[in-house]
Amino acid sequence: MHLDQATLPVPQFDQIQLSELKQQIEQAIQHGQQFLTELTAVPEQHAAQLEVLSQVDELENSMSESWGVLSHLNAVMNNAETREVYQSLLPALSEYYTALGQHTVLYRTYQQVQDSTEFNQLPAAQQSAIKLALRDFKLSGVALEGEAKKRYAEISARLSQLSSDFSNHVLDASQAYFKPLNEDQLKGLPDSSVELLKQYGQQRELEQAVATLDIPAYLAIMTYAEDRAVREELYRAYTTRASDQAEQAEFDNTAVMEEILSLRQEMAQLLGFNNYAELSLASKMAPDVDTVANFLIELAEHARRPAEQEIAELKAIAQQDGVQILEPWDTGFYSEKLKVQQFNLSQEDLKPYFPAPKIIQGLFSIVERLYGIQIVQREAPVWHPDAQYFELEDQGKVVGGFYFDLYARSGKRGGAWMSGFRSRMQTAQGLQKPICYMVCNFTPPVAGQAALLTHDEVTTLFHEFGHGLHHMLTEVDHISVAGTHGVAWDAVELPSQFMEFWTWDKESLDLLSEHIESKDVLPESLLKALLDARFFQSGMQTLRQIEFALFDLNIHRTTPALNAAGIQTTLDQIRQNYAVAPTASYNRFQHSFSHIFAGGYAAGYYSYKWAEVLASDAFDRFEKEGIFNTQTGKEFRQFILAVGGKDTALDAFINFRGREPKIDALLRHQGWTNADKTA
Repeated sequence: MHLDQATLPVPQFDQIQLSELKQQIEQAIQHGQQFLTELTAVPEQHAAQLEVLSQVDELENSMSESWGVLSHLNAVMNNAETREVYQSLLPALSEYYTALGQHTVLYRTYQQVQDSTEFNQLPAAQQSAIKLALRDFKLSGVALEGEAKKRYAEISARLSQLSSDFSNHVLDASQAYFKPLNEDQLKGLPDSSVELLKQYGQQRELEQAVATLDIPAYLAIMTYAEDRAVREELYRAYTTRASDQAEQAEFDNTAVMEEILSLRQEMAQLLGFNNYAELSLASKMAPDVDTVANFLIELAEHARRPAEQEIAELKAIAQQDGVQILEPWDTGFYSEKLKVQQFNLSQEDLKPYFPAPKIIQGLFSIVERLYGIQIVQREAPVWHPDAQYFELEDQGKVVGGFYFDLYARSGKRGGAWMSGFRSRMQTAQGLQKPICYMVCNFTPPVAGQAALLTHDEVTTLFHEFGHGLHHMLTEVDHISVAGTHGVAWDAVELPSQFMEFWTWDKESLDLLSEHIESKDVLPESLLKALLDARFFQSGMQTLRQIEFALFDLNIHRTTPALNAAGIQTTLDQIRQNYAVAPTASYNRFQHSFSHIFAGGYAAGYYSYKWAEVLASDAFDRFEKEGIFNTQTGKEFRQFILAVGGKDTALDAFINFRGREPKIDALLRHQGWTNADKTA
């Protein structure tokens, strides 16, 4: 297939030299520091003050571009060399951002612009950017003096290093483990999974199938392996990764977690907050810590009854097999059996209907219908043969670009994410168009045929694409409020969770499915089974998310900062109050909870549930007006996707929905019978 060249300027991944990339980043930091050193007084003229603000944006643009390439490569093609360069730059980068956030003259320049009579004449996006910058200066310790200011800088630098260490430990611990399997141990696994595990074996120069902690391999074993001992061993390896319970002591995250919590607590107190949870919520949509805790507890009450019923069904089917005590390594296996029994639905039956190329084509045609855009694959240099580049067009004009890197492989960190490479911004050279990366860890293609996805993987792809659209369809030209920038963290999951609804609709599924061999769409019987099973274990899944969110909130609101034993006790208590599924005593989930220890979700993991209320309520409007209603799609694009951080999350939602959010649609979308209650 011949592809035209990318029309947007893209990184030359086939020519990138790490030494040159390092030099670029060092130069960007140097330019930034020079700018800060030379800014010794607030300019007197309004125009000169605005010029200072636009210089800050330009510095941020060049920094995020060069650093963005390196941190992307560090996540998707991790090796000793990339990691070393990444680690070596962290201290200088942290020092620069701390100096920027604490620069008194720069802060006063922003303040004077806001206080000026001309402020109200500025474009709305610029006004928002200035207000958010002033908030962030205060949260970066601009008002601190002397020793306190110095200490804040030390804490920031150390925290960025610790986050990176945490992430590396999880990746290294995950990759250090593998288990060769004999034929007996593979019993129950579908052919496609056996082929995948053999592929993992070949990569390790072994003649047999190999179990690894890569998510496609781990889930295949936990779902299908009849050998209970193999499931138990894999469960233990997975849930003790990077912990004191694992064999590789060098990857233990215990001390890293303790130091992170201690430093976050100290930072919060330096800034005048009682605890880190308060500091985290100072920039979010939720008003305070108690509101979040009460929201989660109330949601748990809705989920409890369905969850208890679900676990009882699971225990009953396990007992039919002679399993008297349901262990954690049994839940995935018996959940699959139960799903087959209740709905005549197996993920494995669905997979031949979900070849990745068809899913991608279907996803594109859905968003093209909703938002009046076109998506075109283009030729561009990539970091790995799996990666592909596309551009988004609106009435023939390119508005943005994105990369897909969808399959699990060695040297790639787990999970799925969207990260911006370049943001929309008005520059001296004209309008800069946004480009992003969307990364997943799906089951890779095996035996020379296209990758076959599970329905869960299809949902994940739609989720990340929602983030991507938020980044690319922005109409804001100020980098700090374009796309996902400046959007309250607990509302940023709205576009992504919203997109997931299209994977549960008959009309969409007709566009998404095509049997790998017969080319038939999903037959009525399988479609019905899939839709009937939509709410399968939704109570248990909700309680699990609430367990993570309350754990995250509680360890960040407790003072003084908790040590490892305190962290474990907190988790145990929350599980005792909310979990219905069993957990092993050695489970050290917290040691690989990268969202909160190595990502941006500290005291913010509740955001998934908070934003789910918004997403459900937004989709409720489509359900009433037609899920492919182009006018409704146009308004969602206009009021939610286009505005970035220009409008507050609540204002943006009200502009689209005509009122404040309600929880009713979420309860209905979970399939709970008590959906008539409102909260």
